[in-house]
Amino acid sequence: MADSPAPEEQATGTGLLPSLNNLIAKRGFQKWAARFPFTRRRVRREGEALFDLLAGFCHSQVLLAVVKLDIPARLMRGPMDCGALSAVTDVPVARMEVLLRAATALGLVRRKRNKRYALTQRGAALVGAPGLQEMIRHHDVLYRDLADPVAFFRGETSPELAGFWPYVFGGDVDPALARTYSELMAQSQLLVADDTLDAVSLKGVRRLMDIGGGTGAFLAEVAKRYDTLELTLFDLPPVVPEATERFAKNGLTARTKIEAGSFRTDSLPMGADTISLIRVLYDHADETVARLLTKIFEALPAGGRLIISEPMSGGETPTKAGDAYFALYTLAMGTGKTRSAAQIKALCLTAGFQSVDLVRTRRSFITSCVVAHKAQE
Repeated sequence: MADSPAPEEQATGTGLLPSLNNLIAKRGFQKWAARFPFTRRRVRREGEALFDLLAGFCHSQVLLAVVKLDIPARLMRGPMDCGALSAVTDVPVARMEVLLRAATALGLVRRKRNKRYALTQRGAALVGAPGLQEMIRHHDVLYRDLADPVAFFRGETSPELAGFWPYVFGGDVDPALARTYSELMAQSQLLVADDTLDAVSLKGVRRLMDIGGGTGAFLAEVAKRYDTLELTLFDLPPVVPEATERFAKNGLTARTKIEAGSFRTDSLPMGADTISLIRVLYDHADETVARLLTKIFEALPAGGRLIISEPMSGGETPTKAGDAYFALYTLAMGTGKTRSAAQIKALCLTAGFQSVDLVRTRRSFITSCVVAHKAQE
């Protein structure tokens, strides 16, 4: 008698799983399963999920068109019919009708009985979520980079995103370009700041230094919650003017310090008992990250903390946000990668930190948090 397949054989696809997959892949079985009462519901769900993958690019383009035509903001002022939206957007009525029906199917708008269109709660979130529309507008670059996905994954393309985020390669950055990416970073950091500060307490911290914090959007949000905390921003020289302006507008000049420099080539300022990296590590290669973490370890006093907040890979359990979006985004940038919390923890321990906590956040598709602790003397 033949031996039964070992559990590990089944788990790795050398036992029963291939037989099941071979059966599912047969057209006749699919037709039968679609009719059989105990399988037809599952077949329909799987079919719909597969179709969503097929149509996903069209869905994304509908979203981009809705945002670029400023439809959410227009409908926030009140419902409008197709003709009115056509007139203000310079889109022919027949084509606007197609767009609005698509947006309805995606849950962004709804058609009222009087034939006017209004925002759904999902559509309203496009207006209320800080930075979301800016990120969507920015996606036309990523779409072009992925136009030939086979060539992209083979490394045969020259992605535009590598030019949009030149700071990750080091060196001088054009001030105009710095303003462009700094504003996008600032807008997208607002949601990240909310979830980070909900997950990680800064109670008892004397001075927080945010490295790579752009124009200070994260620190400005920190200041709203902790009114006695001293703040330091460390980033490239081109972002200093806008950071100075942001702190002045928020009445933070007296309690903030801006240190211009590059963490690639310069020493880090001393004096902070807590350091934050908000959406920084995944922009850079392991070698750069390792050097930065070592510098941070040396800059922190005994008992100091490092807070890392950014989108992360799901590790052994891949996630849509971390592994099917941000991993592709960082790949298109030409440097960096989306790491799992476990990988970041290992890098922190190698840099000298005594312990590392993996902190649960409310929305992991926005950000995840890791907190590293330097030993007390």
